[in-house]
Amino acid sequence: MVSPLLLLCFTLPLILLFFFQFRRTFKNPSLPPGPRGLPIIGNLHQLDNSILYLQLWQFSKKYGPLFSLQLGLRQAIVVSSPELAKEVLKDHDLVVRDRPKLIGQQKLSYNGLEIIFSPYGEFWREIRKICVVHLLSTRRVSGFSSIRKFEVKQTIEKISRHASSSKATNLNEVMMSLTSTLICRVAFGRRYEDEGTERSRFHGLLNECQAMWGTFFFSDYIPFLGWIDKFRGLHARLESTFKELDKFYQEVIDEHMNPNRKTPENEDIIDVLLQLKKKQRSFSVDLTNDHIKAVLMDMLVAGTDATAATIVGAMTALLKNPRVMKKVQEEIRTLGGKKDFVDEDDIEKFCYLKAVIKETLRLHLPAPLLAPRETNEACTIDGYEIPAKTIVYVNAWAIHRDPKAWKDPHEFIPERFLDSTIDFGGQDFELIPFGAGRRICPGRPTAIASLDLILANLLNSFDWELPVGMNREDIDTEVLPGLSQQRKNALCVLAKLRV
Repeated sequence: MVSPLLLLCFTLPLILLFFFQFRRTFKNPSLPPGPRGLPIIGNLHQLDNSILYLQLWQFSKKYGPLFSLQLGLRQAIVVSSPELAKEVLKDHDLVVRDRPKLIGQQKLSYNGLEIIFSPYGEFWREIRKICVVHLLSTRRVSGFSSIRKFEVKQTIEKISRHASSSKATNLNEVMMSLTSTLICRVAFGRRYEDEGTERSRFHGLLNECQAMWGTFFFSDYIPFLGWIDKFRGLHARLESTFKELDKFYQEVIDEHMNPNRKTPENEDIIDVLLQLKKKQRSFSVDLTNDHIKAVLMDMLVAGTDATAATIVGAMTALLKNPRVMKKVQEEIRTLGGKKDFVDEDDIEKFCYLKAVIKETLRLHLPAPLLAPRETNEACTIDGYEIPAKTIVYVNAWAIHRDPKAWKDPHEFIPERFLDSTIDFGGQDFELIPFGAGRRICPGRPTAIASLDLILANLLNSFDWELPVGMNREDIDTEVLPGLSQQRKNALCVLAKLRV
């Protein structure tokens, strides 16, 4: 029989948590409305990470463009309109500038030694400055143009072989291969696509890292239930993933520090970071190998997944809209001068292609829920008192479909951008695929350079059809958990060589 004292020891923490939770709720009557949750777990049982942006969109229809959630013992709000996004990301940018500390993201980012997950402060400003000035500048992006051209040409040749043998092309697989190779060459100065075992290892690590970014840990929201994470094997899986990634990063750093290494034709990102590490007096941050590894994680996972997912999104939209497909191909093939390969200089003339990419980033944005933020002090948003340490979700997916901002918001209509000044630079809050404010994605120029070149040449070189027996309505758009919209089921299509 369980003794009363032992029973009290187990139940007292729960009683206290009930008390403090309801007391906190009662003392914050001015929070935005939101779905009613259960004691302790709040709304967690109502949410699914793989379709979270869709669920939050549905909630916004009922509770409005600003509503609240109780995530275990943590308070959250969700923003779903351009006006409120502007208020949060511009007017309150200094207050809503931190990141919530989540176990998976913190572990894999070496406790935030990079740009995406580090808390706002002197360190973040310095590491962002290093990345923007030395790694992601316009000059650096332009300097990697020859790499982009070579790798896109390789991919076009690969798809040409599929077309010649009437073999379907798995666009998800081909685009992940291309974008990861681009990032590897830019970051490491080498490619893994020609090395079977290393290729499998590399792609496996990328997939596992992305999965861990989006994995739900009880410890993040209800600390006293953290034992469930251990029981589910999540901590062991996270530790194993971290060790494998750390080993991989260390190997490539060691390769670059090898005095017998052949001098590369193009200086890569690790070369730059190792040079900066030697110039410690130039920065307020003492760069270590862990900083370099954390920055590499940002580039590898965010750069590879997001770009690949956006290309697949664009091709999905074009296959579903043959009118748009025909129009953009005519532009490229006419203004491109019937070239076999379209160069980056040619692309500046393609106004309709630019509109297609904007419309893709509106409807198929790579991260439908921007990386969550956290308030560092209490503030007032839309008349509601928002406490400090509140998680803030900006549902860009919902904002990009706001009927007050967009006519026919669910339709893929690139023409809406032809006579519009709306851009994705963070100043127009109805279109924020890369975020806005201080924490806007600094890799935007790199991503757009790759998107432009890849999509232009896919459309220039091939005509695209669905496999026999498959209709446009059959294209599956279900996505996997994670920050980016990677498709659960691959988009397999038939490429036909342009006549």
